[in-house]
This record gives sequence, structure tokens and C-alpha cells, in this order.
Amino acid sequence: MDRSEIEEKVNAFLIEELEIEEEKLKPEARLKEDVGIDSLDFVDIVVIVEKVFGFKIKTEEMKQLKTLEQFYDYVASKVA
Repeated sequence: MDRSEIEEKVNAFLIEELEIEEEKLKPEARLKEDVGIDSLDFVDIVVIVEKVFGFKIKTEEMKQLKTLEQFYDYVASKVA
């Protein structure tokens, strides 16, 4: 799975499952401040990522991700 596929899948579940507006999903967007992801959303993301990409996100690792770009990078590093 290449980087663009990862970005597409991440954006798709953010839009569909968390009802985030597509125009907010820019790589430089901050997850909490710009995208509006809260702690409950992070729990949902952990479950969705496990289902879509087949790996578990560690809570402490998720807390370190500040931007959507970092989240894409994190997923890409786990899928590779």
C-alpha cells in the first residue's frame, strides 16, 4: 500500500466515521485544534485503524501525533 492509498483511506474514515469536513483534511492540519479530533474520537480512530490497516495503535504513540501529516507517516511506517 503506497502513501497516497494510506492518505485516501485515512481521509475516508475521518469523513465517513467521524463526520469531519473534507476541507479540514490538509497534511499540515493539527489533529485537535484544526481537525477537531477529541479524546473520544481518538478511541474510535484506534478501532478503525486496526480494522482498516490491521495493526494496533499504542495510546502513547497516538498522543505524540500532532498533525495529519504525522498521522499519515505513522500509519505508513506501520503498514510498510
